[in-house]
Amino acid sequence: MSSIRIFILGALAERGPMHGHQLRLLIEEERLDMWTDITVGGLYGAIKRLAAEGLIEGVRTEQVGAYPERKVWQITDAGAKALSSLRLSGLREIVLKPDPFDLVLTRLDPQHLDDLPAIIDARVASLEAMLAEYEAHARAVARYLTLAETLAMQHRVSRLRAEIAWHRRLVSQLPELLVDEKTRKGSDDSPV
Repeated sequence: MSSIRIFILGALAERGPMHGHQLRLLIEEERLDMWTDITVGGLYGAIKRLAAEGLIEGVRTEQVGAYPERKVWQITDAGAKALSSLRLSGLREIVLKPDPFDLVLTRLDPQHLDDLPAIIDARVASLEAMLAEYEAHARAVARYLTLAETLAMQHRVSRLRAEIAWHRRLVSQLPELLVDEKTRKGSDDSPV
């Protein structure tokens, strides 16, 4: 599931033809990077891929003043069908991406086991700061949001809170984890 594809096709379907810079400004205006995996850096590559697939097409070029010439894109009939399908898939599919942290946790470096409590504490502090920043942002923009946008932001808050709760459980089990790792790593030194 590609959020950037849904965004580009949806923006062109709802707002009409736009050039890449207008789409970029829309990402920034709606602060999509705060609650989606959409980045401004991925925008122009996604536009090229959508055009190559025939889901969008250039309708004209524009040039204002000394700014560079910009290609204006519109959604095609195939793009409208793809958007409809993407929207349904986005509602139906559950996406929980693996966190590399989990793999590292199962393969800890025996030379740095004593550093783990400080690292986890810093991770919890970072998550709490992210949550506080996100909640403050949500309060600041609340009056401008649709109900759907409000619910999407609340979803992100719930996920962050769940992540913090899990990390706090990890902190409470760190003494056991460290003993287990040191015992296991100590017994793994036998020759092959």
